[in-house]
Amino acid sequence: MSKKVLGVMSIFFVAAMVLTACAPASATTAPAAAPGAATKADWCSGVKIVFFPGGTPGGGFEQVVYNGALQAAKDTGANVQYVWSDWDPAKMTTQFQQAAATKPDGIAVMGHPGDTAFDPLIDAAEAQGIIVTSMNTQLPTAQAKYAANGFGYAGAVLYQAGYALGQEAVKRSGVKAGDKAFLWGLLAQAGRGERTKGVKDALEKAGLTVIYQEIDDATNANASAGVPIFTGVFSKDPDIKLVITDHGNLTGTIQTFLQAAGKKPGDVYAAGFDMSGNAITAIQGGWLQLVIDQQQYLQGYFGVLQICLTKQYHFAGLQIDTGAGFADKNNVDALAALVKGQVR
Repeated sequence: MSKKVLGVMSIFFVAAMVLTACAPASATTAPAAAPGAATKADWCSGVKIVFFPGGTPGGGFEQVVYNGALQAAKDTGANVQYVWSDWDPAKMTTQFQQAAATKPDGIAVMGHPGDTAFDPLIDAAEAQGIIVTSMNTQLPTAQAKYAANGFGYAGAVLYQAGYALGQEAVKRSGVKAGDKAFLWGLLAQAGRGERTKGVKDALEKAGLTVIYQEIDDATNANASAGVPIFTGVFSKDPDIKLVITDHGNLTGTIQTFLQAAGKKPGDVYAAGFDMSGNAITAIQGGWLQLVIDQQQYLQGYFGVLQICLTKQYHFAGLQIDTGAGFADKNNVDALAALVKGQVR
């Protein structure tokens, strides 16, 4: 867990202690809890939240987000409804309108549609007194406008994470200027595309020839649908030396992609985003060399917690960078049990 997240969790702990100890203590009498203090497990009971995990149930990335939200709901007693979106920005905006119509206390969204598409809907929800917060992909305009109302962000800083992965992959792979790199990402998505842009900028700065492919809707929803796309790219450019997948479920499917393209472990240096059970297996088998881990369990947990803190105690929105550590063959065994348990 990143130092920044540990710091935020420490703040929560200290805040709870202050709330439960605001009366002076005597030598013989325990202090009374402050009114409304979080002194029991169901301190957020009765608060209705609609939560967007992102993709599909069981998906390598989004299931971990969901598990974090489940734990937060258990810890706080919040009443949480989960809405799956197949990673489809258009579906997310439609589902947001439907969720707002039910008048929940709060909605935790994935920010993939971007500010332009989302902000009018968020304005309407905020006007009804609905707390909105975002995860995974930042909505900077909405966040700046409604931070005092509890609009926060839990996730990686996308451009920085993308650039860091691209830079690290170049350094570790040993590729040189003029070599070909295949980048499979989401440049076309406002906001979310910043991570792909970060990768692309890092590769181009290193002098690589970047072969870019936008992730289509079918592959975005089901990674295995991308097999013919991947093999087609390698048929045209068989001398690709580096592959970076900007999508957790695609990263977890890299072994399938490479095998379909007739490659063996280590033939191509592969890097990508987000840990999953399949990514662990691919690293251990030599198919995947580098993964950047944004600790998505925390995105789910803090998405729910933010709304509870705002609803019950009027906390403003928190900016939480859930981290961007690297996983490879040297540390993957230490993470394997947690990843397979869908916590990391």
